[in-house]
Amino acid sequence: MNPCIVSPSILSSDFAMLASEAQRMVDAGAEWLHCDVMDGHFVPNITLGAPIVKSLRKHTKAFLDCHLMVTNPEKWVNDFKDAGANQITFHIEAVADPADLIKKIHDAGMLVAIAIKPKTPVEVVFPFVSSIDMVLVMTVEPGFGGQSFMEDMMPKVSELRARYPNLNIQVDGGLDPKTIDRAAKAGANIIVAGSALFKQGIDVKETIDLFKATVLKYQTKSS
Repeated sequence: MNPCIVSPSILSSDFAMLASEAQRMVDAGAEWLHCDVMDGHFVPNITLGAPIVKSLRKHTKAFLDCHLMVTNPEKWVNDFKDAGANQITFHIEAVADPADLIKKIHDAGMLVAIAIKPKTPVEVVFPFVSSIDMVLVMTVEPGFGGQSFMEDMMPKVSELRARYPNLNIQVDGGLDPKTIDRAAKAGANIIVAGSALFKQGIDVKETIDLFKATVLKYQTKSS
């Protein structure tokens, strides 16, 4: 059975209190912290880079799940290695030679994942699944937080789960207590959530527990 992991997106946190915000998520049961790296070129927004990841690493032992929404991600592998990233997720749409970048990230001692945008067919990742650690299926257009969940991405998740029962499949975008059931039923086991966890007044532990229980429910049904 694949692990059920919740990865809060720090893009939705209060950056002025990033260390305590991250600890709040970990204390509530999050295993990973999702770091959305945007360059203003591959996506129309600028967020954070390796220096912020490096600062965060000083304050947490959590797994740092770095999602690079950038052009030429190969340029930044060593920077994120030095910053203390545990995993780099790159977009297959942004690279000419995915196999070469997969090797470069693994050689740097990090796990590696491939992300696909909503308009990218899932088949493009099939040749690389055996050499990567996770596939990220975007359930919104990358670039901004707070978008609505795209349920029509779930067939991609279902196909990946059917073909690769042991693959870690992450979903990112619009995940909350109302949409988690659809993602878990399709076969996702790693859940990225931003607004649903960082919004003021949210019971973070209750929400994380719900995410995990829902994923486990469908894993148990399929086993």
